[in-house]
Amino acid sequence: MPDTQLSVRRITADEHREHLGTRPGASFLQLPAWARVKREWRPEYVGFFAAGALVGSAQVLHRPLPVLGRTLAYIPEGPVVDFSVHTTADVTRPLLAHLKHGGAFLVRMGVPGVRAEWRAADVRKALSGKKKEGDAPAPELMTGLDAVYADEQMVFTAAELKAAGWTKPEVSEDFSAGQPEFQARIPLRTLAGEALDVDGVLAGMNQNARRETRKAASGPLEVQVGGVGDVERFHALYRETAERDGFTGRPASYFTTMYNELNAHAPGTCTLYFAVHEGRDLAAAIRVQSGEGSWYVYGASSSQERKLFAPKALIHRMIADSLAAGCAYLDHGGVSPTLSRDHHLAGLTLFKTTLGCDVVQTLGEWDYPLNKPLAKAFELYMKAREKK
Repeated sequence: MPDTQLSVRRITADEHREHLGTRPGASFLQLPAWARVKREWRPEYVGFFAAGALVGSAQVLHRPLPVLGRTLAYIPEGPVVDFSVHTTADVTRPLLAHLKHGGAFLVRMGVPGVRAEWRAADVRKALSGKKKEGDAPAPELMTGLDAVYADEQMVFTAAELKAAGWTKPEVSEDFSAGQPEFQARIPLRTLAGEALDVDGVLAGMNQNARRETRKAASGPLEVQVGGVGDVERFHALYRETAERDGFTGRPASYFTTMYNELNAHAPGTCTLYFAVHEGRDLAAAIRVQSGEGSWYVYGASSSQERKLFAPKALIHRMIADSLAAGCAYLDHGGVSPTLSRDHHLAGLTLFKTTLGCDVVQTLGEWDYPLNKPLAKAFELYMKAREKK
């Protein structure tokens, strides 16, 4: 058995980046470049050492409390360490001691990995409500469906976290703060790990979405790849989309920073796409790529020429580019685990699964209070803010 005793100490951003290079499954949220996008957070880099060798690392983002200076220590999609070799206690005990010494009052951690996965077609069928005579009652949540993949190690890790005093929200039909526990991903490989081709990926879509995607990719639209000078083009469509759909958008400066910082890490990490018809931008999208992961992080579209299916032309291109880069999936963001057709988020899940997105359950994000009074006050503050 390997020596699993770990020590934790600060490392440099370059040391963390080098370690990420050995872990192709690591999320872009762990890139030092992402910390430079999230400028309201202060990054810290910690390494996990066994017998003097670096075996894991984490980007910790600190958000200070006003006046007190104590911080919320947030580790998105980390630490990047092999939990099948090192127990949860091996990893978290020295980590918590280090962060407490540094002034953190609460640690929020999203252990990376997939706990379970459900095929898009099975989720679509469950949401449709169609049943044959003799079928069992439909489950209310995704977790009631038979999964095509389940990782017992992730289940064990979750049990260890709970036993050690870490807490997380119970599975809820609504989104909670932070990264969603359930995510929609277009698989670019088979369960056996073999790469698909574009047609194999499109086969996961429902018939209408597959037809529209192929039509968009072969029609009169031109798909262009933009540069940092095209951020304002993107933002014009993004503002239109925000006004139409009733959400508060980010400023153009945010996307400029994202594009510049991520591509400074490695060219091609952040790509800006446009679907253009007769000189007019009909849709735009931003894709982020790191290691084996690909993420469709932002999209925008015009209300004009909808029958050209411009957003689907971009999805087709993002699939092709992600396959060419050797990615395992194209992530489309969070979904609700609800299977109730009447829930207000059910339509989002149905839409994403029609595009061929499987649903994966991660471990979610877990909290550990290092200062219980401050952590409780923070919890009450967040609940009050969510009600507004």
